[in-house]
Parts: sequence; C-alpha cells; structure tokens
Amino acid sequence: MRVMAQLAMVMNLDKCIGCHTCSVTCKQTWTNRSGVEYVWFNNVETRPGQGYPRNYEDQQRWRGGWELGRRGRLRLKGGGRLRKLLTIFSNPKLPGIDDYYEPWTYDYDTLTSAPRQEHTPVARPRSLLSGEPTAITWSANWDDDLGGAPDHGHLDPMLKGIEDKVRFEFERTFMFYLPRICEHCLNPSCAASCPSGAIYKRSEDGIVLVDQDRCRGWRMCVSGCPYKKVYFNHRTGKAEKCTFCFPRVEVGLPTVCAETCVGRLRYIGLVLYDADRVLEAASTPDPRDLCEAQRRVFLDPHDPEVVREAERAGIPRDWVEAAQRSPVHALISTYRLALPLHPEYRTLPMVWYIPPLSPVVDVVRDTGHDAEDHGNLFAAVEALRIPVEYLANLFTAGDVRPVDAVLRRLAAMRSYMRDLNLGREPREEIAAKVGMTGEQIHDLYRLLALAKYDERYVIPPAHAEQAHGLEELATECSLDYEGGPGMGGSGPFGESSGGPSPIAVENFRMLRDRQTSDTTAAPVDKGSRVNLLNWDGKGRPEGLFPPRREP
Repeated sequence: MRVMAQLAMVMNLDKCIGCHTCSVTCKQTWTNRSGVEYVWFNNVETRPGQGYPRNYEDQQRWRGGWELGRRGRLRLKGGGRLRKLLTIFSNPKLPGIDDYYEPWTYDYDTLTSAPRQEHTPVARPRSLLSGEPTAITWSANWDDDLGGAPDHGHLDPMLKGIEDKVRFEFERTFMFYLPRICEHCLNPSCAASCPSGAIYKRSEDGIVLVDQDRCRGWRMCVSGCPYKKVYFNHRTGKAEKCTFCFPRVEVGLPTVCAETCVGRLRYIGLVLYDADRVLEAASTPDPRDLCEAQRRVFLDPHDPEVVREAERAGIPRDWVEAAQRSPVHALISTYRLALPLHPEYRTLPMVWYIPPLSPVVDVVRDTGHDAEDHGNLFAAVEALRIPVEYLANLFTAGDVRPVDAVLRRLAAMRSYMRDLNLGREPREEIAAKVGMTGEQIHDLYRLLALAKYDERYVIPPAHAEQAHGLEELATECSLDYEGGPGMGGSGPFGESSGGPSPIAVENFRMLRDRQTSDTTAAPVDKGSRVNLLNWDGKGRPEGLFPPRREP
C-alpha cells in the first residue's frame, strides 16, 4: 500500500442553473490575456449537445485517452513514442480553431468616429487572431439551452445507440447543464503524451500542471487529453490548462469557480488513494467496471492502518483529518452518489458528478402525478430510459445500473425528507429500499442541501514553510511598506485591482485573512517596514533593527 493524497471535486448537477458565473470568473482570473482568448478552463455545456470543443468526446476521431493493447496492457490511444515522433511536426489529431471558435471583438471606434450619416453606425465583429472582419458562427456555448438543437443536436457523440429515441422537439426533449474543468486524473494521458515531459502531477495534492519552461509547444498533450482541457497559447507557444487554482488551495481557499458558484453545487476535499492500485484499476478489461475499479483505489481515511501508512508516507496529520471530513469522500465512497465523467477513457478522473434527477422529476410533474412520491419516481426511473441511458453514456460507459442506483437514492431522499418537513412520521421503508437508513438519508440531505461553506470546502493548507521562505525572496520588494512604493500594506478590497499580481502564496494568505475577517486588515497585521527613501541618514530609524532583548 502506497498512500497518496489527491484534491478532488464533486459537482451536483441538479443544482446547476447554467448561469456561467464560474466560467466568467475563471476566465477573468486565468485567461483574460492575449493568446488564450478562445480558452475556457471552466465551461458549462448544455446536454444533449456537442460540447466544447465540438464533438470532443468522439475518440474515434481525436484518439485521446488510453486503451488496452492485445496483451491487456495500457497504451495511449493516439500511439506510442514512435508514432509521436513521426507526427511531431504535423499532428493529424489536433483540433483546429474551427473546432473551438475564432475569438472576436467589435470595432467600437466606429461608433464614435463615424461621420454623420442616415443610419446608425454599427460595431462590426473583428477576429482577435487576424484583426480582419469576421462572421460569428460558433462559440464556447453557442448551443446553450439547446439553441439550434433541431439542426445539430444529433451530432452529440453520446447519443450513439439512442439517437432514434431522442427527439429535439421542444415538448419532448430533456436537458441539463454540465460544468467541466480539467479532471486532474490519477492516470493523466496528457502527461504521458508530452514529448518534453512538461506536464507533471504534483505528488503532494495530485494537481496536474504544465511546466512553462520545459514546454516546447508540441501540442501532443492537446491530442492526448480525451477531455480536451489542455489548450495552446499561440502567443507564447506554450500549453496551458486548468491549474485547480493551486495558489488558492495551498492556503485553504476553494477554486475560483467553486467560490463564485451561484448554485453552490461544488464540493472540494481530499481523498486518500493507493497509488499501487492505479495501474490495475486503469487496466480493467470491461469499461463498465472502471467506475467501481476506481472506487476501490480510494482508501478509507478512518481505517487505522490507512492512517498509519499515510503518516509513514509523510502526509501531515491535519491532511488525514481533512480527508476524514472530506465531502468528496462521503459522496463518492460513503453514499456512492457521485460518478466519474467518461471512465472509459481510463485516465481515472478526479472531478466526479452527481447525475441530475430533474429530467425524471419534470416528466412526472408534467403528467400530473406527484413528483415527490418515491413510488412514482422509482417507476419513472425504470420507464424513462432515454435520460438514464444518456447519463450512463456520460458517466458509466453505458452501464445503466449505477445510474439507476444513484437516481433511486436521490428520489428516496426527496420523498423521505418531504415527510419530515411536513411533520409526518418518517417512513423507514423508503430508506431501506435504497440500502440506507433514515439517519444516513438525513445526513445526505444536509450535505446536499444545507451544507455550509466549511462543510463543502474542506481544504487543508499546504505545508510549504521552507519553500515559502524562498518564494518571498522572489515576490516581495525590499522597499515595500504601508502606503509606500509597493503598496504592500493591507488595505481595503480592490485597492490593487487591475495591476499584475505575482502568483505567490503570501498574496493568497493575505486574501484569505481578508475574506475571513469582519474588517479590513490593519497595518499591524503585517511585519513592520522602514521607509528608507525618507530616512535622512541621522540616527537609527525605528524598526530598522529588531528590539534589544532585556537581560
């Protein structure tokens, strides 16, 4: 047993309202600059739909992820070292800009500089790549809310096998939202595809990052990632991807997308896993068994033997305690509600999803029946195979049984808690039908509906005391003081918005202090600094040297 820690996320799709707040805040934080105008580390897709980039799930075309060879060994679906070498200067499996979209802006100057004329001047779109006039034909969420679904909805690769059952007429269709970020997989194919070895997985928390110094822009990682969450910056010639907001999580803050989520659908926490089981799980012959195989990789943080092995592996005690309180572990392993996105890619993704019950509930309600009754919901889950089969194609490689089990538990929770909220006697038989107790259903309801900030985000701060000392040398100015050249003093919110800020743990520690305090930080909260620019050279400025110790 080789215990390692991994930061993971679970999203409750029933609570996503498709507002795209997470996409906008992520965009403004990480990719609001030249070269990555088309890049969305976080995007929200409407399903059924083509996704972003278009048809990224069609691995017969893109050849992303892993597959089993003739001898049952894992190999990259896009080919091994020889194939990578032969196609290194001309990658045939690389998405083009048309598969994403051509970013644009508008010629706003026309609105103010146009001469007098009969018609109102128009700000026409211009490409951000070439600067030439362009026609807007697609974007990251062009098919939002099933827009244009009658024309191109059938292109969704996940409709394979059920396309004759799905109708995109307004009265007969179903939809839900699917937020996506990098999966930070246990077995990342992007890292294995990189010829330069620039993509690495951090051993302390499992976050997958790109070393910008080592990256040579081969873009094999873009082809190798089956989720297409690695992007190419055409200005710098480097690959970029979701960082899981590592400067924030290192100080105990959630990611920007989770922090700003309106629906509060995201949960972040630690899971402990056995690194020696990863290869075995990813090599499971039947793709339908991959979800359960990955669950077996995760360890019980309450097991004394696991705790001893974790401490022996150097995992801090507070991290083990955080794993014991992790909502992610509870939703994945305890309540078994969360499912991975496309386990058939064999990357062992670490962003899991709770499938939505709302498509089933909506149908029951539209027929005039009680949408909260467990009997009606159980019957609807069995009868309405279209949403269930589609969800199975997304989360369980086509196996409807795990999806059925999750939807039944969600339906049982709705019915059981309605009785409690209406003052009725709780019916334990409802919980027993889904293999749970009334107490477990109540705890699950609290986690999904009432959990507070500290319960949804259980993120232990990183132990990087020595590394932080080196970091300060590179990010702090020796002339920085309260109100001085670097404006290093802690002040009100937004005092330095708009200026470039170095990615340093110290900056996020200050941010955490401000977010968790009732007032803005006072100057005494930081170490004292001396303004040498205003020193006249006479005497010894107060604070220049530490105070003398009294004998």
